Amino acid sequence: MKLSPKTKRLLWTCGVLLVLLLAGGGLFTWIKFFRQEKQVFANEAEQFKYGSLGAEGDRGIPYYLWLVLPRVFPDLMPGPGGYKSFGVVWEEGHEIPVGFSKKTVGFERITNNCAICHTATWRAREEETPHVVIAAGSPVRLQEMLRFLFKAAHDPRFNADSIMTEIRLVSANDYGNGGLSFIDRQIYRYLLIPLTKKALLEQEKQFTWMNRYVSNNQPKPPWGPGRDDAMNLTKYFMTSMPEDDTVGPTDFPSIWNLGIRSGKDKAGKQMLLNWTGDTPAVRSVLIDSALGLGAPPRPWFLQRMADLDRYLSNLPPPAWPFGHANPINQALAAEGQKIYARDCASCHVPRGEFTNKVIPIAQIGTDPERMHSWSKAAAEEANRKVKEMGIDRPLMTELDPYGYVSPPLDGLWMRAPYLHNGSV
Repeated sequence: MKLSPKTKRLLWTCGVLLVLLLAGGGLFTWIKFFRQEKQVFANEAEQFKYGSLGAEGDRGIPYYLWLVLPRVFPDLMPGPGGYKSFGVVWEEGHEIPVGFSKKTVGFERITNNCAICHTATWRAREEETPHVVIAAGSPVRLQEMLRFLFKAAHDPRFNADSIMTEIRLVSANDYGNGGLSFIDRQIYRYLLIPLTKKALLEQEKQFTWMNRYVSNNQPKPPWGPGRDDAMNLTKYFMTSMPEDDTVGPTDFPSIWNLGIRSGKDKAGKQMLLNWTGDTPAVRSVLIDSALGLGAPPRPWFLQRMADLDRYLSNLPPPAWPFGHANPINQALAAEGQKIYARDCASCHVPRGEFTNKVIPIAQIGTDPERMHSWSKAAAEEANRKVKEMGIDRPLMTELDPYGYVSPPLDGLWMRAPYLHNGSV
């Protein structure tokens, strides 16, 4: 059948309109959901505190939703002050706490990075502005923050009406309505809020092990401030091993000057990292920790891990800040040096005989719970899982833990409490 010129023009016009419509829809989808804006930082320290690890796809919370959650659920918070009540470090003049990253992937999303667990502050007087120390063990109450998000997701107030009401009260820019355009408000109302709720409820299932009973119907103790159950997190996120009753919360360690804790000691023996000597390499610790935060194993991610390795391996410990106001008594320090050399140095001097080596539990007498939370089988499974992801990193130590690593004591004044593995 021969088409008339008019019919041909109509079909051609419809075809062009369809192509334009599809192209416009694709462009809209890319702009609103997938377009990435590069983060720019003044220096490596700022990037450590606020830089993304690339976890926005799986773990990113829409920014304005994250912003108003403490306002919608103040009764679920541990105290006043919003997220600061969880013990996060929040620098003056910053819109988000240290350890949080705000990145645009279609829309602005909030994720966590290494600094959430490894940044602390000090001050000499109560009225003084806190001094931020990068790579120190954080005081954050991480478990409480996780449980807050899960409780909020179960709460009937987690709905579009309640949350959008709070977002409209946020005067972020000239749009009003929380800085959101009409289209963005519809995306939040009909997509982001319900999908985030669903994602939180799904993620909660990965944390059921936190609520297991260990004995005599006694629940596992809370992690507490400045601690997490690191190896159980690794075990259940990376390996999907069956849940058990182990509980091993330990202090967030300082991670400055990592270069003196890895490689070989003065005698050529391999040094080990993590509390039970789980790995011989800084890069392995960084990769596994970032994977636990939801970072995807892509080339960009591996380059970021290499950059972090270099930065933290060379980051000096914080200097003692009170030398001018309270000079060190050199005579007493000299006496202390003798005691340290006699009783401490073999286990704690950098690259010493026993430094960054596993000291048997029977020798140090520390409680064994953190040690029991990891195993040879878990290490083998973690190594296999990482290899499946296409990541080439030094293998975790495939041995059952038998003690705890003795670390160097650089920056000791910012390392309290001073208890073996921090779990006592």
